[in-house]
Amino acid sequence: MADRWHIEVDRDLCIGSGMCVGGAPKEFRLDAARQSHPVAPDREPSEEVLAAAEGCPVEAITITLAGTGEAVFPPED
Repeated sequence: MADRWHIEVDRDLCIGSGMCVGGAPKEFRLDAARQSHPVAPDREPSEEVLAAAEGCPVEAITITLAGTGEAVFPPED
């Protein structure tokens, strides 16, 4: 069984571009302040979520392994 992911959006970095919602509309929502939020912060791995994180223009989305906190995106150097 694959590890679960924990998704976070840094509200200080998020500019509300909506790229995440456009790429993964079932996974992200914008609130009234145009801040992104994951629909389910802890979830199974998903190519859509990873693509949304990679496509964020300000890299506000982070993905870690839920059990260990190990970075999935952005990868640690």
